[in-house]
Amino acid sequence: MTQRLTILGLESSCDDTAAAVVRLREDARGEILSSVVFGQSDLHAAFGGVVPEIAARAHAEKLDLCVKEALERAGVRLADLDAIAVTAGPGLIGGVMAGVMCAKGLAAATGLPLIGVNHLAGHALTPRLTDGVDYPYLMLLVSGGHCQYLIVHGPQDFTRLGGTIDDAPGEAFDKVARLLGLPQPGGPAVEAEAAKGDPSRFRFPRPLLDRDDCNLSFSGLKTAVLRERDRIVAEKGGLTRADRADLCAGFQQAVVEVLAEKTRRALRLYLEQEPRRPLIAVAGGVSANRAIRAALKAVCDEAGVAFSAPPLALCTDNAAMIAWAGIELYRAGLRDGMDLAARPRWPLDRKAAALIGGGRKGAKA
Repeated sequence: MTQRLTILGLESSCDDTAAAVVRLREDARGEILSSVVFGQSDLHAAFGGVVPEIAARAHAEKLDLCVKEALERAGVRLADLDAIAVTAGPGLIGGVMAGVMCAKGLAAATGLPLIGVNHLAGHALTPRLTDGVDYPYLMLLVSGGHCQYLIVHGPQDFTRLGGTIDDAPGEAFDKVARLLGLPQPGGPAVEAEAAKGDPSRFRFPRPLLDRDDCNLSFSGLKTAVLRERDRIVAEKGGLTRADRADLCAGFQQAVVEVLAEKTRRALRLYLEQEPRRPLIAVAGGVSANRAIRAALKAVCDEAGVAFSAPPLALCTDNAAMIAWAGIELYRAGLRDGMDLAARPRWPLDRKAAALIGGGRKGAKA
């Protein structure tokens, strides 16, 4: 029998303030007792994207309320918890600091253990919470700021097979949305427009498909959409609704095809190393895109491997994944002290060379 654990998780790495209570049951399965997310879309809408200073202030104002609601929904008290887990990076440093300081205050007041969690690990470990997936497995982590193919060996053991060398898909969706006058966040807005458009009208580039590796690039694709938009505006004097829908459909189709082909290549590399575990999992905010999910599922079906994708509510930033990652790290014996630092950068595979570059703050991805 597995020891039952109950952990509070906090997440504040970008523009969602979240708290959740997750329990590890005696049968070794995770159970989400509560998951609360306070979004900030209204605060940033006028700026066309997330403003770090506004996000950090909103986190500081909402974290205690979020924790209170998560505990109430779960029907537990602080005294019922075994530990407190918090996103310690990577992310917007002001928001990460707000979460870490809140978690430290709770740990100091209660004497509970403190566990710092890598936000990306939270996404990468989500299939173990939702589907009970065994190690190792192949993970496509595809979100607003990150896109990586990883072999997940354990809660702190990741092998990166490839990733984006510039814009992540989520960034590209957001930028295309701004180019076309669509609201933020751009992913859902572009997906909704694409559903009304013709994906074959515009043939946008499929970046890096000429390279036989698992790396990706989406910056040039976004630029191609910009140029096509400018060409149409110069020719017609503006964009029609059909033009906008077709641009979104063409852009999304290019992203889908690139991710599908790169996933095939990552799967081949993964199966060379781990033929006993034929499974692909996907996580991160962009994995909520239905066209991308369908394409990845098709890749799995054609290869005869299992496919795992979290519920839509667990694709975007949430604290349930942080609490679950905290449970896994707690069971591995990890504890952090009051010197736990907020980190703007924190690569999962520390042995791999940086894809985008680094600096004094460390590798970006």
